[in-house]
Amino acid sequence: MEELDLKDFLSYLKKYLLALIIAPIVAALGILYYDTSVKTPLYEASSQVALIQSESSSAAATLNEINANQKLTSTYSVIAKSKVVLEQVIKELSLNVAPDVLARSIKVSTITDTTILKITATSQNPEESAAIANSVANVFANKTDLIKTLDNVAILETAETPEKVANNTTLRDAAIAILVSLFAVAGIAFVVYYFDDTVKYSENLEENVGMPIVGKIIKSDIKLKDGDSEILIKKFPKSVVSESIRSLRTNLQFTSLDKKIQTLHITSSVAGEGKSFVAANLAAAFAQAGQKVLLVDCDLRKGRQHLIFHKSNSNGLTNLLADYVSKRDDYIQKTNIENLSLLTRGSSIPNPSEVLASEKNKDLIKKLKKDFDLVIFDSAPVGAVADPVIMSNLTDETIVVARDGKTPRTALAVTKDTLAKTGAKVAGVVLNDIDRKIGHYYYGDYYGDKK
Repeated sequence: MEELDLKDFLSYLKKYLLALIIAPIVAALGILYYDTSVKTPLYEASSQVALIQSESSSAAATLNEINANQKLTSTYSVIAKSKVVLEQVIKELSLNVAPDVLARSIKVSTITDTTILKITATSQNPEESAAIANSVANVFANKTDLIKTLDNVAILETAETPEKVANNTTLRDAAIAILVSLFAVAGIAFVVYYFDDTVKYSENLEENVGMPIVGKIIKSDIKLKDGDSEILIKKFPKSVVSESIRSLRTNLQFTSLDKKIQTLHITSSVAGEGKSFVAANLAAAFAQAGQKVLLVDCDLRKGRQHLIFHKSNSNGLTNLLADYVSKRDDYIQKTNIENLSLLTRGSSIPNPSEVLASEKNKDLIKKLKKDFDLVIFDSAPVGAVADPVIMSNLTDETIVVARDGKTPRTALAVTKDTLAKTGAKVAGVVLNDIDRKIGHYYYGDYYGDKK
């Protein structure tokens, strides 16, 4: 994959906007439910014990002796949690727990630069936590015979019954859960983005695909039902899709200022990229501009222009080529768009590539160029058959339709190389179905989606 573009990734991340909103909410609610309904509340109480060291034989304690005393304090911390101490605590408080289990609920720490021990007990019962902390301190203080280096153990502070729950960390846990969920969604998005081989809208799109971008077709908010016309440029002339189709028409007119385009070939890399939709609407756009246009469906296997225009497919291109080219007017059908005619693909045949490469087809194209200002050929995808390679060499310009987030980058690269090897004149790529929330496309902001 090419070098990561942070700006492109941030734009791509907008696809996950809903997940970025929902995930933190769910995570926070989950933590709230766990902390309030599942998590057991615990209480902590602490007592403090001062360890009074036996006097040194010298007149003044040295620095080494002070350091030694502080190290011994750590040893006393272990003794405070020893089995002999905890067994006595269990006996005094009548606790139904083993010494090793009780030890896990007791924490003994030293206050920095002192010989004072802080004994903290944790329990589900606030009164019990205070009782355990005080009992450990008292038992430890009475076991001075175990600690020969001590003159005395003084209890400085007794534990009081706590009022607040010690493990109430809902706010902290919720904040952590929110951050983790955000990073998780962003991480998943990054992995998908990084390993996604599809062509995606970006400011560096031309550089990424290695071909000029002659058009960007914005995804429509218009919901079509079965049987509805796909010629949006006629039905919704002010929609964002119609504006982007007209922009494509203008760009194509400027690609060849010295020589007028008379035949335009439209193909794609794989199926499902919307080439037939683009071809039909682009043909209508040129017709609306006053040109006499013919749309020819030369996808002889799966062409669907007859479905888009609701026309019969019983007599189309294959039938015409089986007949006499001079009878072409009998096969060309008028559409409900002024200046636009249609030649459907016709009956299925076993050898489409041979038919398209025939001298008869070449002769037909020459005659159609005389009959119409512009002839647009909608052919099969390059990656499927040889048909589009043949047609690209019989027409003035070829445009390749790619679908945002759908067309594999590798497939588009193969299409580019295949057409280049045959000497086809490729005007560029049309990126179809761009999400305007990601693309920030001009027409989406300027025109809106007026129907």
